[in-house]
Amino acid sequence: MALRTMLTRKIVGSGLGIGLLQSRSLQTVALPDLAYDYGSLEPVISGEIMQLHHQKHHQSYVTNYNKALEQLSDAIVKGDASTVVKLQAAIKFNGGGHINHSIFWKNLAPVSVGGGEPPKDSLGWAIDLHFGSVEALIQKINNEGAALQGSGWVWLGVDKELKKLVVETTANQDPLVTKGLSLVPLLGIDVWEHAYYLQYKNVKPDYLKNIWKVVDWKYASHVYEKEFPKS
Repeated sequence: MALRTMLTRKIVGSGLGIGLLQSRSLQTVALPDLAYDYGSLEPVISGEIMQLHHQKHHQSYVTNYNKALEQLSDAIVKGDASTVVKLQAAIKFNGGGHINHSIFWKNLAPVSVGGGEPPKDSLGWAIDLHFGSVEALIQKINNEGAALQGSGWVWLGVDKELKKLVVETTANQDPLVTKGLSLVPLLGIDVWEHAYYLQYKNVKPDYLKNIWKVVDWKYASHVYEKEFPKS
């Protein structure tokens, strides 16, 4: 994800315990480009949904996260502890939205370039070990996603400490790390209504069933092999 330094000035201690931030800088983010055209995931996900999802929804998380960081930097400089605390919710929500969507786009690809192909190598073997088969994993993820009340995400992650794959859900825009510091996201599926409603209406299970036709396992495999290199 693109970053740029927003705060480079030194922050002096103010009695709030924030003087330790002197040598740090806050990083704003930018909307990432997609590796494919908006319409290239059709008929699974319409071009209209992809464009709105990327240009409007993801962009709003980027804009609001950067705005919150700017406000945070000003509050820190002023020693305004109440505002620093108040901004944490906006930073978590919008920062999480940016993190989650940046992964989501990488988890998708047109059929012509590998979308829908099953995972291979180390990740494929790990899925068979922990879930029995790719099909069993997909069914578990679909069930968890369909059962999630309200808005959120369903994830395939790896627990670095336990060295095992896990399926988790997170509410709203909470990233997977909020479920445990040792959890690394491999694949995330957005189950907010904005991800599917224009096409699938309120039939979320159909969206979950069809999205696997354009899931690209390459990113997940890359992250898994980075965490557990082949010996």
